[in-house]
Amino acid sequence: MKRIITALIVLIMLGLAGAAGGYAYWKSRLAEPLALTEPLLYQVPAGAGFNQVVADLGRRGVIADPWALRVLARVAPDQVPALRVGEYRLTPDMNSRDMMALLASNEVVTYSLTVPEGWTFAQMRGLLDSAKKLEHLTADMSNAEVMALLDADQDHPEGWFFPDTYQYHLGMSDADILRQSHQRMEKMLEAAWADRADGLTFDTPYEALIMASLIERETGAPDERREIAGVFKRRMKRGMRLQTDPTVIYGMGSRYDGNITHADLKEKTPYNTYVIDGLPPTPIALPGSAALEAAVNPLPGNTLYFVARGDGSHHFSRSLREHNNAVNRFIRGND
Repeated sequence: MKRIITALIVLIMLGLAGAAGGYAYWKSRLAEPLALTEPLLYQVPAGAGFNQVVADLGRRGVIADPWALRVLARVAPDQVPALRVGEYRLTPDMNSRDMMALLASNEVVTYSLTVPEGWTFAQMRGLLDSAKKLEHLTADMSNAEVMALLDADQDHPEGWFFPDTYQYHLGMSDADILRQSHQRMEKMLEAAWADRADGLTFDTPYEALIMASLIERETGAPDERREIAGVFKRRMKRGMRLQTDPTVIYGMGSRYDGNITHADLKEKTPYNTYVIDGLPPTPIALPGSAALEAAVNPLPGNTLYFVARGDGSHHFSRSLREHNNAVNRFIRGND
């Protein structure tokens, strides 16, 4: 009897030792670094479960022992996180637990796109259409359909989207970027209008947006925006036409080939401020914050004209004679 008891004790001890050894080996497999020599971009697809992802990572050779994670899911399901759809950057210093924690986090790989100040809405849509990893929901939509999708109150989209750098990740769509941009422009315009100066030559925030788009297209020099706004204000107060070339270009649409002719300046389009009085009917571009601020806070002064110097800046004049002399100098090259 003693021999039987002794044998049982020995067997139990051996079993416990074996179990302890197996447990230690299992834990060591979970702690083993991933089989990577360099970072790997991995995508968790929509609808993928834990076991499916583990099997895929095993087939790819990212984890040498997928069985260790499957055991974890059986013996400690509370330690198995719910995976999130997206792209993740796996690195060689991670182990299996680190990797699964990452795949359940918000630390997805992000991308960015930049909409420059002064671009048109058409250019912005072209950028979105070409953006990688972004779902293209609006590519075949008309502008009116896009605005309806965004539940926007405006009919004409030009000017209503804020130019900036936007971050996105796999699973986001162009509509998400457009919605962010539209909402931000509404807030920026509201803030600018609330801080407007007295005595403006327009009465509504939308007219301020139109004015900001003209300023944005006329100059990229930060120190000139308010002065150009001042010129436009004084011309409007005197009943003078704005006569700004960017409105001619916008009115020409796809016909514009980089040059404006004398005939173009006389063409009666709704946007040509050489032939219409006051502001054009809509913005002509997407203005940034500095142009919005300049539109509602024009610089006081007595200049009525400006001409490009050819270096990105402008020469401002108080009289037509001074302006004509500046045109001869900077445009025609006559000193």
